[in-house]
Amino acid sequence: MHPDKTASTVTAAPKVSFVSLGCPKALVDSERIITRLRAEGYELARGHAGADLVIVNTCGFLDSAKAESLTAIGQALKENGKVIVTGCMGAEPETIAERYPDVFAITGPQQYESVVEAVHRAAPPQHDPFLDLLPPEGIKLTPRHYAYLKISEGCNNRCSFCIIPRLRGDLVSRAAGDVLREAEKLVAAGVKELLVISQDTSAYGVDIKYAASAWQGREVRAKFFDLARELGSLGAWVRLHYVYPYPHVDDVIPLMAEGKVLPYLDVPFQHASPDVLKRMKRPAAQEKTLERIRRWREMCPDITLRSTFIVGFPGETEADFEMLLDWLDEAQLDRVGCFKYEPVRGAVANDLAAAVADDVKEQRWHRFMQRQQTISQRRLKRKVETRQHVIIDEAGSTVAKGRSKADAPEIDGAVYVASRRPLRVGEIATVKIERADEYDLHGTAVGF
Repeated sequence: MHPDKTASTVTAAPKVSFVSLGCPKALVDSERIITRLRAEGYELARGHAGADLVIVNTCGFLDSAKAESLTAIGQALKENGKVIVTGCMGAEPETIAERYPDVFAITGPQQYESVVEAVHRAAPPQHDPFLDLLPPEGIKLTPRHYAYLKISEGCNNRCSFCIIPRLRGDLVSRAAGDVLREAEKLVAAGVKELLVISQDTSAYGVDIKYAASAWQGREVRAKFFDLARELGSLGAWVRLHYVYPYPHVDDVIPLMAEGKVLPYLDVPFQHASPDVLKRMKRPAAQEKTLERIRRWREMCPDITLRSTFIVGFPGETEADFEMLLDWLDEAQLDRVGCFKYEPVRGAVANDLAAAVADDVKEQRWHRFMQRQQTISQRRLKRKVETRQHVIIDEAGSTVAKGRSKADAPEIDGAVYVASRRPLRVGEIATVKIERADEYDLHGTAVGF
């Protein structure tokens, strides 16, 4: 023991309980905060009751998400009493303070220094640099074998249904060298899949005029293609999320065909009717989009396309909705998510046209999901009798659960793998697909 420390003066490291709500971008914010706190000697508590304080990283995009955040804050106050609130809801502190005046501190999204400062006030650190060692890749809240890689903050788009720019500001891209160094550390620590995220991944670098920065002795431009190419050289799966279909996205498809990045593209189309897209302030040339999809598939036949859509947007007519269903039939997307429109306080969309009745939204959502389920099931059946590389997420004595290159964690389907020996989490196995159901595949490991 250090001569200045005795049994009576040594104090336990303060413990922090953490709740992370919302999207993967918010999860990365949580990882950054926790990494900083762990570096200062704080420990993570298993529950609110045993902690010195609770941090709640909130989501404020939809009213339902705000309600979930407020419930989490209330639960933390009930079980602990000392609560720091951060994240997107923190951009509207009055809403939180009005409901919970006893909250210790409120900070907005990406305000890492303010969160740490509030933690210092709530429970001063007891840092010992000889004891508190931090892995070079930082603290991750995802399983060891995959990690989210955030390449920018904010967004320059002004979609009428979205308040993210108001909450998180305009686009701020990270230098390519910084992103690649983080990715290198993650891969060195055993991460086998990098999930590239931002609000608008294909707009990466436009705010810094695609400035080059140093990495591995050379200059790399902050451009979508350049970053994808370099990430593809690290030996991990690289999965691209939230990619708007700008023309330069076409340049990345050959990297997928060559196996440099995963043949997977997450493109938030949101709708197909030009009238609805115009009110959404989204690109409306859907004929061109369908042509682009055809061209992507010509360049890379194995490409998996996932997207999200909104039904019941203000002013959406039955004709608009039928156009969306027809578009789905033609586009033949592999993976699709669908949301019923929710009015968001402060969003321009609320006042653009008449609201769609809730029962009509519900009916359209079910019709949409039934149509897409038929498409997804048909496309999955094509994979029966093929061999797929599968990364294992959950081990099992005889059957493990994993994902193919066509499946992102949490949002897509799974592959259930039977094997002669138990498969390890993070292992990548070659699997012969034997059957498909509505959303998942089932098969047997034939190689390791």
